[in-house]
Amino acid sequence: MELDEIDLREYLFVLKRWLWAIVLSAVLAAGVAYFVSSQQPLVYRSSGKMFILPAPSAGSGATADYAAIAASERLAQTYAELLRTYPVMERVIQNLGLDMTPSELASRIDVSPLQETSLIEVSVEDTDPQRAANIANEVMQVFILQNQALQASRYAASKENLQQQLAEIQAEMERTRAKLDALANATTQESVAERQRLEALLAQYRSSYATLLRSYEDVRLAEARTTDNLYVVEAAVPNPSPVAPRTKLNMVLAAALGAMAAVFLAFLMEALDDSVKTGEQATKATKVPVIGAVGIIAGRSEPAKLVAALNPRSPHAESFRILRTNIEFANINAPVRTLLVTSSGPAEGKSTLAANLAVVLAQAGRRVVLLDADLRRASQHRFFQKANTRGVTTALLQPRRSVSAHLIETNVRGLLLMPSGPKPPNPAELLGSKRMKEMLEGLQTHADIIIIDAPPLLALADTHLLSRMCDAAIVIVDVGSTKLQALESTVEQLRQNGVRILGLVLNRVSRGPSVYTLQYEYTSRYAEDGKRPRRRWWPWRQGRKAQEAAKG
Repeated sequence: MELDEIDLREYLFVLKRWLWAIVLSAVLAAGVAYFVSSQQPLVYRSSGKMFILPAPSAGSGATADYAAIAASERLAQTYAELLRTYPVMERVIQNLGLDMTPSELASRIDVSPLQETSLIEVSVEDTDPQRAANIANEVMQVFILQNQALQASRYAASKENLQQQLAEIQAEMERTRAKLDALANATTQESVAERQRLEALLAQYRSSYATLLRSYEDVRLAEARTTDNLYVVEAAVPNPSPVAPRTKLNMVLAAALGAMAAVFLAFLMEALDDSVKTGEQATKATKVPVIGAVGIIAGRSEPAKLVAALNPRSPHAESFRILRTNIEFANINAPVRTLLVTSSGPAEGKSTLAANLAVVLAQAGRRVVLLDADLRRASQHRFFQKANTRGVTTALLQPRRSVSAHLIETNVRGLLLMPSGPKPPNPAELLGSKRMKEMLEGLQTHADIIIIDAPPLLALADTHLLSRMCDAAIVIVDVGSTKLQALESTVEQLRQNGVRILGLVLNRVSRGPSVYTLQYEYTSRYAEDGKRPRRRWWPWRQGRKAQEAAKG
């Protein structure tokens, strides 16, 4: 359950950290959709409806009714497909004089049977609303005429044959009547016999005519019973409101897709980013606990970053006091006289943290010596605004002179500073020398604890040589900058050198899914007179500015 909650917080933190990119992507996508939609022509849609009167089905009962319903649905689907066939499209183009191909016209027509009805809706989209209505109406009229012609062709041959036979019999009957009229006044025996024969023949013709006439009527009745009738029940009219482009809908969809793409890229970049983001992540990878968390210290110069001395009631100073307390608890069983402060790489804030840690230790009544062992890029003398003419190098090169002669008093009571001194040509040899070990032993008579600001471990060999002379070490982790693999390598090399690692210190902590972040936030809220600071809008901008100022 706890793991699921941590994962959820991490996801929410990623979304919050990349919120500006997600919003920007959504706005840009919506803007592009608006521009593209505004460049497209307006499209209008007109619709008409046709009613299908199917031929009556044979039989009776529920089975016949179900068959009729199924047949009606299939008939509607069939007509919907036939309405967009090539002959219909070609006839519509000819009747209206359209400048397009049948396939282009068919792409503008949408035919859909209305569910549970005998209606078919014919819709046409066009840039001209009147032309859209004309096309829809013409399509329905042309299809009705072609359907009638198709239905009539089924019985045309039978009807034509019967009509021809009726005409022939009727002609024979007329000729027979004419002959009878000619023999009306005949008195001879032969004439009487001929008259009787013609009357019998006329009766036969009349019987055959009646039979053919009944057959003809039966065919007509069968034609009427099996012919489907189509009617236009609602003619299409011009619609003044365009249906496309749907600018608002396109903008909403584009914004959603843009935001989803940004979210995907954000999680992808987070997955590819191997920097340390949380204290839990660092502890899990190194098996070393986090003993402190410090926020972003704004300041463009080293003296401005010495917040523990300049503003003892600030949230940052309180964070250093928490770090001091955790270090003191770690010293209960094995007291630490020489504490090494290092990091994996440069510009991770170790010098700033070492200076402020030395200040809060001295403020607690401890005698502290802050030793700047970074002989290549010394900075501790600038924090306390002291000259760098004497220090570690002069003490190592002048063994006969007392170590105290190379210490400099600071404005913080109980804190002595040993700067790096003049830059030597061989820093590694000096730090790894026997004289360095003797000097550290001599400094212990002047201090309860010695804070050593060492160079980055992975960058130089200096810290490897120096770490073997120290009682313990703390590793500074720049959240969002220190690589996880580099941190693991740093901790592993310190262990191989036999150094006792007190813990990790998170630097430049901002908002995030970490209990150490929460600790820092609570410290920030209640460090100054127990008042909660006013929440700033756009905290990511404030954090970025402060981080730039800290690095500057």
